[in-house]
Amino acid sequence: MKVEAMRIQDIQKGYKEKNFSAIEITKDYLDRARKFDGSIKAFISLNEDAALRDAEAIDARMLKGEEVGLLAGIPIAIKDNICTRGMKTTCASKMLEDFVPPYDATVVKKLKEAGAIIIGKTNMDEFAMGSSTENSAFTATKNPWDTTKVPGGSSGGSAAAVAAGFAPLAFGSDTGGSIRQPASFCGLVGLKPTYGLVSRYGLIAFGSSLDQIGPFTRTVEDCALSLQAIQGQDSMDTTSYKGKIEGQYVSELQEDIKGLRIGIPKEFFQAGLNPEIAKAMKDSMEVLEKMGAILEEFSLPIMDSALSAYYIISSAEASSNLARYDGVRYGYRSNSFEGINELIVNSRTEAFGKEVKRRIMMGTYVLSSGYYDAYYKKAMLLRSKIKDSFANAFESYDIILSPTSPILPFNIGEKLEDPLQMYLADIYTVSINIAGVPAISIPCGFSRSKLPIGLQFIGNHFSEKQLLKAAYSLEQQLGIHQVMPVLKEV
Repeated sequence: MKVEAMRIQDIQKGYKEKNFSAIEITKDYLDRARKFDGSIKAFISLNEDAALRDAEAIDARMLKGEEVGLLAGIPIAIKDNICTRGMKTTCASKMLEDFVPPYDATVVKKLKEAGAIIIGKTNMDEFAMGSSTENSAFTATKNPWDTTKVPGGSSGGSAAAVAAGFAPLAFGSDTGGSIRQPASFCGLVGLKPTYGLVSRYGLIAFGSSLDQIGPFTRTVEDCALSLQAIQGQDSMDTTSYKGKIEGQYVSELQEDIKGLRIGIPKEFFQAGLNPEIAKAMKDSMEVLEKMGAILEEFSLPIMDSALSAYYIISSAEASSNLARYDGVRYGYRSNSFEGINELIVNSRTEAFGKEVKRRIMMGTYVLSSGYYDAYYKKAMLLRSKIKDSFANAFESYDIILSPTSPILPFNIGEKLEDPLQMYLADIYTVSINIAGVPAISIPCGFSRSKLPIGLQFIGNHFSEKQLLKAAYSLEQQLGIHQVMPVLKEV
């Protein structure tokens, strides 16, 4: 089997049967990245020497018959806003282009304990602000299915790395759809867990009340295994969930979904939805009904205003979070200044990109005296209503189904000068982050131009087991998860 087509379970089976070693697998993935990433630009940096050392150590442990973790010997890619000790973590920004964290994020620590091998840090929209991975200070990532198209964002580098076969598993962050939308655009499984299920310690914040780390994989089974490895309470993150959580997901994936109540919000299927996506949704719904699920249309009217609330709340939090980058303590410092005020202004002006500046300005405006009540306070009230709307919906339905994105992957450069159109690409995903509930995107078909289409399952708080089970059942029936893009060497 070619390394690019391998799932996590394929690699683990190969290790068990001694068909290959961790160092061989790691070398194969690194070789593939070196060969093809020139045309994709998924990575900001590769971690070659350390990855090979880690692989050698894993081989030695497996040879001795020692206990190894859930992801032992699995090469992974990490979004470049998740701190990695001794490795640059840039947030794809000039502001942090030389920043090397002195510590690992909790997720990275858990992954290392599970035996995963970090092969590189992936490209992203600067400070996770964007929907196309074109806002990086370094390069624009391309979609492996069609390199004239965007891979989605802001975690587009992680999605492209898995879709291109550079790693079987990658991690991103999701503030308003930044895992699910690129998963949809790149034909992958992408999970945004319940807020608090996965620690945010070491994730460089965009919107602290919205951000969540999650995996990109080829299959739902790989996604379930990855979630098991990274979830759990963390004393370093006061927002991490302190109650009992589900320990196992993989073992119950194959249970049938007969009688599962699925709600279809009619607001998600109105004007603006691409007709090819609408057809893929309809076909998938018919498959679910044949498997015994009970589908019913209902109304979620408050969702029409979720996008406005999201951009007010997220920009306000971004404005506060990014205030720390002042050219004084760490990060980029301007060479041209007279006095502290000019140092701060020049450093931020020179180091932040256009989209980051736009959101800082928007956030500062809605938090300013005289506008706080008119904008931010109203957005927070709307947030409460959105949470209540989801809570009411889950009294009648086990999960909710929707498209992941209203549009197909668009051309590189097409929406860069029209931020409103870019923001509208997140219309089906932002409400999930506002409510703090989990959601998963899985591929459900292809357009006539062979571009992937994603379907989104939304669950109640901490219902990841049910979401994964429904996603797995549909994935197995559709049977399209093994289709891969064909890459060209540059």
